[in-house]
Amino acid sequence: MTTLRGKIDFGELTDTGRVREHNEDAIGSIGDIGLMVLADGMGGYNAGEVASGIAVEIVTKLAAEGADREERNEIDPHSGMMRQSIVLRDAVYRANKIIYQTAQSQTNCEGMGTTIVACMFYDDKVSIAHVGDSRAYRLRGGQLQQVTLDHSLLQELVDRGFYSAEEAQRSTNRNYVTRALGVEPTVEVEVHEYEVLPDDIYLLCSDGLCDMVEDDDIHLTISTFNDSLDVVGQQLVDLANDHGGRDNISVMLAQVKEAFPAKRGLLAKIAGLFRS
Repeated sequence: MTTLRGKIDFGELTDTGRVREHNEDAIGSIGDIGLMVLADGMGGYNAGEVASGIAVEIVTKLAAEGADREERNEIDPHSGMMRQSIVLRDAVYRANKIIYQTAQSQTNCEGMGTTIVACMFYDDKVSIAHVGDSRAYRLRGGQLQQVTLDHSLLQELVDRGFYSAEEAQRSTNRNYVTRALGVEPTVEVEVHEYEVLPDDIYLLCSDGLCDMVEDDDIHLTISTFNDSLDVVGQQLVDLANDHGGRDNISVMLAQVKEAFPAKRGLLAKIAGLFRS
């Protein structure tokens, strides 16, 4: 298995914020396989932290197993996606099933759920899977772009032309998600693949950051402190808290230091000759 150690730097931080008593966010990562997972739980009796904890544990475990097992640069003939994207998507499906079953069988977990955003780097590409309104951003060439679209009522209203993106950012009704893990027996997981370039910086965050801090300030913070991802993470959390800290705040960052093409086996090289 190709390790990404030294090719991508990672940083992560989660914080309870200024208002909530418990942190119902959960984060997990495996730098060697380029995996980051972030979940933002919801539900009474602190069941949100149960849901987010299950999500991160299951996705991390299954993605790690898939990284060991799969030729991740192969293309799945049915979906046209890379194998690593299939592994990530299926891991989120499995997490949804387990959270749903737990919520149905344990009364103290009734009604719990969680959003999730996860990414996996491999072969100069990144697969990003998400459900709900936890987000992924990419900073490239001085431009910050949100690369996930929220599964939320507000985003649907933007898509239908009722709000502009600027009006949506100022709206106080951001938190009505239309999709989450654990609410239904099955869930639609959105997965996209992107080419990765050296110097790209990727940010995963819960809505405790983007509800408190505008995208322009997120951009400025990453650009100013990007010599250290740990400092970037702390600055972003501090900004969210300075602006009220009304929710738990989680940030995960990855900075691409150099290209990381996959090593090709002999059979793959021969197949490539026939395709070219």
